[in-house]
Amino acid sequence: MSDTPVMSDAPAPRPRVAVSRTGLPGAAVRRLVSRYDVTSWEGAAPPTSAELGTLVRGCEGVLVLGSDRVDAALLDAAGPGLRVVALASMGYDGVDVDAAAARGVVVTHTPDVLADTTADVAMALILMARRRLGAGMDAMRRGEWGAFRMDAFLGLDVQGATLGLIGYGQIAKALARRAAGFGMRVQHHHPRRTEDDALSRWVTFAELLRTSDVVSVHTPLTPETAGMIGAPELALMKPTATLVNTGRGGVVDEEALLTALRGGRLHSAGLDVMMNEPRTDPADPLFAEPHLVVLPHVGSATEETRAAMVELAARNIEAVLDGDRAPTPLPGTRGRPARRTTRAHVDVLPSVTS
Repeated sequence: MSDTPVMSDAPAPRPRVAVSRTGLPGAAVRRLVSRYDVTSWEGAAPPTSAELGTLVRGCEGVLVLGSDRVDAALLDAAGPGLRVVALASMGYDGVDVDAAAARGVVVTHTPDVLADTTADVAMALILMARRRLGAGMDAMRRGEWGAFRMDAFLGLDVQGATLGLIGYGQIAKALARRAAGFGMRVQHHHPRRTEDDALSRWVTFAELLRTSDVVSVHTPLTPETAGMIGAPELALMKPTATLVNTGRGGVVDEEALLTALRGGRLHSAGLDVMMNEPRTDPADPLFAEPHLVVLPHVGSATEETRAAMVELAARNIEAVLDGDRAPTPLPGTRGRPARRTTRAHVDVLPSVTS
């Protein structure tokens, strides 16, 4: 009697992958289906944490959106075979990075594909808020377009204004390029990127707030940046200034912002991100403020960009499950699992010899 490897006729089981939404744009999910045993969430509403935990059970790869919470409970619900969680999002404030690292799970995101698209929305918010275009649209919908008046819906010029960027990553630099085309002067503050370049000059945080006509927020939400634009910071800004946020909602104190706008201490603001999204109450005070333009987190919302985000998330899953390094792991994290899950492709059966 001796044990020799005998190839099994049964096909090897395919890795299991969970996708936290249905109807994602592009062809990437179809490609995952062709390679893996894919389970997608089919509900009309996003899954709850408990529902997502059930969906990912036994999976080696998970594709989620930026609004999904990736914490220890979700990672443990997937089980010890989980190797990669791929976000179709550039932001990752919903990820417990330490919990993922402790379990050897790679977490990836989608930089490099949405900067220009999001910068377009930031520029649109600057124009809408500073020129009071949203207030004009609202008045028309109420039937209040009367005879021409020289003082109706007066805004402030963008050309010649100074744009101050809080953060100076991909989206901020893309906005700087657009602002140059509108004849704006650009300055930025970043705690580590203190050099000037052809688009912008570095200034201190306080100087940026005091001297900018438009302040645009481009920082992730971290314990250090939560509430970084509050009443003291708004008080430093010009009363003719405009605040725009396409970063994360928790960076701006919304109550302080409303107080400044209502008191005439700030000209206008534009938000594509808010705290406690989604905001669905029609009586929400953010929606009622005439000097505030709000959008439902649509910074990356073009067909091409959203498809590219899902594509990059899928490529991260494929790379890790193929044994390669993920193309875009979270900054400062490893691109390979700390431990591998082995799959049995060969059955070892006893063979009788005479």
